Amino acid sequence: MAGVMDPERLIPCPYDKNHQIRASRFPYHLVKCKENNKKRAKELATCPYNARHKVPKRELQLHISTCTDNRAPELFSGTSMTFSPKKEQKETPRSWQHPPCQEDWEAGKLYLKRKSKALCEALAMGRSSLEKS
Repeated sequence: MAGVMDPERLIPCPYDKNHQIRASRFPYHLVKCKENNKKRAKELATCPYNARHKVPKRELQLHISTCTDNRAPELFSGTSMTFSPKKEQKETPRSWQHPPCQEDWEAGKLYLKRKSKALCEALAMGRSSLEKS
């Protein structure tokens, strides 16, 4: 029997029970299979202790209480694990605000434009003096 940490052990896919995936490839497979099975993905919830655990939403509370990766049960005790759409949260004002920008990029472009023009003129004059000799 393969150990829990064996990267070659086979794990059944939660989206398609016909898929048996090596443990080392499982996270990548989950992403792909979720995209290909959107209907099934809506029925499953992700374990808060291990993102590889996908369980039916109605069984999430039971899974949380029995999950082998549950190292801190107090994190979810007394909270309601409902699956309502996420509420838009207001952004809290920050005490620190960045200083106003004092750079003037347009002035820099004008300076470079003048320098480029002067350089081109100098080069043109140099060429004309070379052509004469």
